[in-house]
Amino acid sequence: MPLTKPPLGFFKGVSTAGRLKALYDFENKKVFFPDVYASFKFCIFVASPQPFAAPAQCAFYLHKVAELADPNRRFALSAEDFARINPNTGTAPIFRTRRDADLTTAIYKRLPILVGRSSGKEVKAWPVKYSTMFHMTNDSGLFRTRVELDEQEGAYPTGGNVFGSPSGNWLPLYVGRMIHQFDHRAASVKVNEANLHNAALSGTVTDEQKSDPSFVPISQFWVPESEINLPDSFDWILFFRDIARATDARTIITSATPKAGFGNKAPLLFPTDNDEYRQYGYLMLANMNAIVMDFVARAKVHSTSINWFIVEQLPVIPPAQFEQTKFGPKSAAEIIRAAVLELTYTAHDMAPFARDMGYVDDSGEVKPPFIWDAERRLALRAKLDAMFFLLYGITDRDDVRYIYSTFPIVEREEIAAHGCFRSRDLCLAYMNALNAGNPDAEVVL
Repeated sequence: MPLTKPPLGFFKGVSTAGRLKALYDFENKKVFFPDVYASFKFCIFVASPQPFAAPAQCAFYLHKVAELADPNRRFALSAEDFARINPNTGTAPIFRTRRDADLTTAIYKRLPILVGRSSGKEVKAWPVKYSTMFHMTNDSGLFRTRVELDEQEGAYPTGGNVFGSPSGNWLPLYVGRMIHQFDHRAASVKVNEANLHNAALSGTVTDEQKSDPSFVPISQFWVPESEINLPDSFDWILFFRDIARATDARTIITSATPKAGFGNKAPLLFPTDNDEYRQYGYLMLANMNAIVMDFVARAKVHSTSINWFIVEQLPVIPPAQFEQTKFGPKSAAEIIRAAVLELTYTAHDMAPFARDMGYVDDSGEVKPPFIWDAERRLALRAKLDAMFFLLYGITDRDDVRYIYSTFPIVEREEIAAHGCFRSRDLCLAYMNALNAGNPDAEVVL
């Protein structure tokens, strides 16, 4: 008999109705099937037509059957847990340990997801929607390289990586590799024509280059400004990297960028309400880049692509909560606003973002950009992470240490650079300062 796909929603019907008895996920690692690829995964799935009184027993990333006896590796997830963590899809989160499961389920009990659909209606915590702009294959006829701009379009540079031409302006085409968190100048695109498999690679951008507010990364392609569809009068937008893995240094990577073209692997967080987007954009940016958000996301990213159905089921802080939560004399929104402005406005091309943030002088002119300072940025990001741990209800310092320990690449890099896990230590110190009602404290380690 030919194999057929299970009906859509099958697992959701099992997991959220209490009919799941056990779900044990194994990685082959050449242990179970020596002739099968080491990273191949399979699972033991036990369910019933009738609901069970007890919650489902779950374990993930197992490399041998004996690990099922480890109480840290095997844990219970109730039907309510499945419905709460992935309410739209009912899919299974993949937790490595009981502690991961306990921390994540506690967060979902406290906070809404970005976009809820389980009620049959779309309920949004933030005024955003998913959008892509240019498909890298279907729209390639619109793209021009630097040489093609010169030779075919008669183009000329007008500053900020923008080119004028008889047919109109040409703007850079951003791809995911060009950004990092709070950084729209993380990398240029370096083209190696000899590499037939992947000609476009990341080109290194140094801190010294970023300290020049006029510096812009170089893209592989430019696109006509007339083809760029942004809301009226919008000269900046938020987007995130589609390509990422749960084992990368960081998984959810979001940046504000100037008006540009964006490839389909650089999806946009597009406004559904322009005024609210301008009002709350910096809060969205901060929330998406928080390490506690990344910790939750890693239990949901099963491949190399961060699909929209994953993003919309992430737990977020409602905009009103930022205003209502106070740390001493300042609201969380005020504290986040100052940090995000300094982290983001490091180049002249982000002046429209700074203007919308109200960073202008008495004459209404946008003030100069902040100078790129790696040490200062590390402290600001640690302060933001401290803020979001408190907003997410993660107040136990051992829990904070544990969450940081799940980012081993970041830990190794910081120990090599600073001799300690500096962002973790700064975060813990800022949590104390915030709890003490002193949000302007300058932490010195």
